[in-house]
Amino acid sequence: MIPRYEKKEISAIWTDENKFNTYLKVELAILNSLEKAKRIPDGICEKIATQATIDVARIEEIEKTVKHDVIAFTTSITEKLAPAIGKYFHFGVTSSDIIDTSTNLQIKASLDVIFPIFARTLHALYKRAVELQNVITIGRSHGMYGEPMSFGQKLLGHYSEFSRRYRDLKKVYEEELTSQFSGAVGNYTIVSPALEEGACAWLGSITEVVSTQIIPRDRIAKILSCTSLLAAAIERLCVELRHLHRSEVHEFEEGFSKGQKGSSIMPHKKNPISAENLTGLARVLQSHYQIALDNVVLWHERDISHSSAERLYLPDHFGLLAYALERLAQTIESGNFLIEEIENRVWSQYNYLSSYYLHQLIEQTDYKREELYYFVQEAAFHTKMADRPEAFTQALEEILRKNNIQVTLLPSTREEIRRIYLGHTAHIFARTLRTFPLPS
Repeated sequence: MIPRYEKKEISAIWTDENKFNTYLKVELAILNSLEKAKRIPDGICEKIATQATIDVARIEEIEKTVKHDVIAFTTSITEKLAPAIGKYFHFGVTSSDIIDTSTNLQIKASLDVIFPIFARTLHALYKRAVELQNVITIGRSHGMYGEPMSFGQKLLGHYSEFSRRYRDLKKVYEEELTSQFSGAVGNYTIVSPALEEGACAWLGSITEVVSTQIIPRDRIAKILSCTSLLAAAIERLCVELRHLHRSEVHEFEEGFSKGQKGSSIMPHKKNPISAENLTGLARVLQSHYQIALDNVVLWHERDISHSSAERLYLPDHFGLLAYALERLAQTIESGNFLIEEIENRVWSQYNYLSSYYLHQLIEQTDYKREELYYFVQEAAFHTKMADRPEAFTQALEEILRKNNIQVTLLPSTREEIRRIYLGHTAHIFARTLRTFPLPS
């Protein structure tokens, strides 16, 4: 990961030193299980645990000759052990047992870092949604003015989407991060399923049901499908913030710290740089999903076409995800929602009352919906920029009179407009929180 986007807690998980330490942990798990089953002498696991050391430079030196990283790793361990002890290291297992189990442990450790950051993002979103629950805004459809709504509900929709992704990610964390100790082609020639179960239990992991020398890569693809959808949620929210940040809209501003500059030549600029940055990172995160899908298809029981790709994209993926969620949380927390600008847009024109009045007419007259629709549409087009609710109401009443329709339309004061369009907001908030409680 380049330093600009590095999350050091994630990078530490994917260093060579930690990778080989994880390999050692996995090797000790099967030794422990073998020892408990009396397949190897007592004390072997403890002796290796106390005597084995990780020397990355030595592993790299050996690999130049053997051209195999796991053999280089095991050799670097056993060359420092007495033969009577070292001969049991890597007993009955194949390289993929160690690599795949370790990779999943590294993914699990990465998600352990990510979940608290993800929870912070959810709390930030919900807090701002509640803060803006009773702020009325103009909803947009096709980028055009639609009807008023709660600005808080706009953010609540994003909170709901992010909550779905949090729930999904928790589920795959619990179900897809398996371990294996099944041997050469998953046929348990030396190590039995019972020994495998013991080793997995020692690691606190679930056992892969059917391994084919490797843990099937659809499991990692499943995880990446969740994180890619999360990246899409990040991008969708950031695109919304960028639209609201535009000069002609000006309903949101990103936090702007003391000394910050927005342009090398235009001192007046305050740009939505965080939202733009996160939009780009979301695209990178989503691109990793295609790699994960391609890695599902391997030759026969296994090949290593997936290996080089995983060495590159997995550390970057989880590092970028942690960085993106943290930056998004900061952007939401420090952002300035311009309430006066938001609400003034609702009071600048009232043609959005057309749907409300259409349904009054449907209830009060015997005319066809299609005929009434045209009457209301004519009034809306005639008073395109009606800056008073009465202007739209009067225009519609005049058109109706010309067509011999006598009705009394309810007046639409600002208070009435708030009642009409925010009347069910509290219910939506309560329902959302029941469905998606805030994570602890």
